[in-house]
Parts: sequence; structure tokens; C-alpha cells
Amino acid sequence: MTQVCSRLCRGVVVTTAVGMLAAPFGAGTASAAPPSVTGVGAAAPSPETPEVRPLTPEVTRRLDQAVQRVMRQADVPGVIVGVWTPDGRYVKSFGVADRSTGRRMTPDLYMRIGSETKTFTVTALLHLVDQGRVGLDDPIGKYVDGVPNGDRITLRQLAGMRSGLFNYSADEDFSRALTSDPQRSFTPRQLLDHAFGHPVLFPPGEKFSYSNTNLVLLGLVVEKVSGQSLADCLRTRILEPAGLHHTFLPAGAEFPEPHAQGYTDQTADGKVQDAADWNPSWGWAAGAMISTLDDLRVWARTVATGVLPDGRRLLSPALQRQRLATPSTAAPGVGYGLGIFDVEGWIGHNGSLPGYESLTVHLPSARTTLVVLLNTDIDHEGSEPGTLFGEEITKIITPRHVYRLPARPAAR
Repeated sequence: MTQVCSRLCRGVVVTTAVGMLAAPFGAGTASAAPPSVTGVGAAAPSPETPEVRPLTPEVTRRLDQAVQRVMRQADVPGVIVGVWTPDGRYVKSFGVADRSTGRRMTPDLYMRIGSETKTFTVTALLHLVDQGRVGLDDPIGKYVDGVPNGDRITLRQLAGMRSGLFNYSADEDFSRALTSDPQRSFTPRQLLDHAFGHPVLFPPGEKFSYSNTNLVLLGLVVEKVSGQSLADCLRTRILEPAGLHHTFLPAGAEFPEPHAQGYTDQTADGKVQDAADWNPSWGWAAGAMISTLDDLRVWARTVATGVLPDGRRLLSPALQRQRLATPSTAAPGVGYGLGIFDVEGWIGHNGSLPGYESLTVHLPSARTTLVVLLNTDIDHEGSEPGTLFGEEITKIITPRHVYRLPARPAAR
């Protein structure tokens, strides 16, 4: 059961210090991604290589080939890819949304986005910081009782994954509860109970360790300070101002049509199942949200720049600078700030939970956005399929900024 619980609700996965928001089910192996997956654009770029390559017919052809190759090798049912550059766009879907009917994947589908939820929850917190209603250096114990080291762990450390709190989704009792009944509903306090039964991993601020527990706590802070449910706070403070009309935090297992079915091996018996109707409440502020390609295109630039589509500020410039201070993690080229990462210049987040993976990133230096949505979270030889797509696509379009987020199976 340990193999299962380490994968639940994973997002950023870079080393053994970086956990996941995936459901705890499935095992990884020690092998790396196969050489055949990394064959496109492998040559080192010269100093004259542009920040972003024009989306010429040749580049488009190479993107088609790369996406289809990863799909075959990683056995991905369906994927939606969007690339937006200053000179054009590449928006395509491949494969099937439903293996049982053969229904095709299309760019308009609703998808579960897993840990990309963290960017929204932390943004809601920062919005309250801008209003002077909460302080980033406040201790979490000021808002939530019973937190180990609650008088020492700050909201900043929670948002930056440096609290030292145990990740509830790595708890074996939680894993058994979830896998035995994936439709059950969890409350935030139930999730925290699974975390707080374990010793803290290290003193606050000592190092980086990805934990969904941090975001559940921040979700409770947002609710307490705003006086709204987290879903309502996200809607009124972030989603509506940004024009994200197809993005929301569900109350339960609801999933608007049209959506893709999602395929996972994070199950009690390890057999692949369709997880579309599983209840994501166990992810809540850390990973339960639903969105679409078009909405995530807008969000990628908004969260990376702090500027809304209409030109207004989402966050003050000073606070946005704090958010984008991304201290290094244990992985080369990867930093993590306040609910957001920097991977070789790409700013954003990834997400994974049973049946679905996502990647939403923006490269400010090239004014380029990449969104990838797929309907499986089943690893390929120790690598997440979402990461494989991100790497292969960026090798082609931004060879000076290749998205690499190494995963070590020992973290799973």
C-alpha cells in the first residue's frame, strides 16, 4: 500500500523531497525515460537560436510527430496541446476521450487539473495579503488550531513548500480509505488528521518538501479571512476578474460535459479504471479544480505576470515579485516560489491526480504559453506522461528553455 499512497494528488515531482498530489496508488520503477522518447531536437542550441521558433509548417509537423510518438510510447489515450507564441498558435487534440466508445479528444473538453489548483489557492491568499487582511509571515497557528509547529510555520513557508509538514496523501490509512471507496467525500479536517498523526519532517524553512497538507491549510486560511467558501472566494476574486468562465472548484464529483474519461492504475488492485466520476474532495485546495484549454491559456500568462487580461493588476507588483522569487529545489534548473515553479524559465505548475495530468506554463522572455491536458496519469518507465509531452514540445519550440522536471521513483 505504500506504493499507492506516495502518488496521490501529485504535482511538481522533482526529487525524493518533492511529493505529489496524485492519489496514492501505483508503483514506479527505477528506469529513466527511454531514449526514443527524447529524440526530437536533442542537439544543444547555439547562441543564435531564437527564444521561440516560429510556428512554420515544418515546426508544426515536428510537433505533430513528437506528440504522437509520446502518445504511442506512453500509451496515452488522448491529449490536448496548446502553444501560443507572438507569431501564431498551435492548438490540436489527439486520440480518444473515451476508450469504450472511441469518442475523439477535442480542444473544448473540461479536464481535471490536479495540482494546478495550487496556483489558484495561493493567488487567493496573496489577494488577501494585498488587502492587508493577512500577512505572509503570520504563523499558521493564528488561523488553524492543532498544527504541529503551528506557532513557527508561516503562511509563506506553506505556500513555498517549506513547512516540514507530512503530506497527508502519503499516509497509508488515507490511501486505504480512498482506494476502498473513490467516491467518498473528505473534509479538510479529515485530511489534516492524516497528516498530523506523523512527526514533522524538519524544522520550518529548512528545505523544500512538496506537501498537499500545506495547501489544505492555506485553503482554510482563505476561508476564515475572506468569510467565503474557498470555491466562492476563488470565483469572485480570481476566476471572474480573469474571465475564466469554465474553471471552478467542485463541491463533489460533479464534472461538466463535455469531458474526457480519465484512466488510472492508482487503484486498490492495480488494474486500470476510469476515474472520471471519482470524488476529488480529497485534493480540495491542493488539487480538485476543473478547467479547459482556453481558460488555462489565459491563466498561464495571468499567474506568471500578475496582470489580468484587461490590463489591471491581479496582484501588486511588489507581491508578484515575492511570488516569483523561486528558491532552488534539489533538482537542477527548478525553483519553487509561492504556489508556482520556474523550470528553465517556464513559470507555472503541473498537475496530476487519478486519470488526468496537466501542464500550464508561460515563458515571459518569449511571450509564449504552453498548455497540455491528458486523460491518464499512468507513468511511463518512471516518468509522468505530462512531463514527457512538455519536454518534447519545448525541445522544438524553445530549445534554449527545455521543460525538464525529473522524477525519482523513490519519491513515489
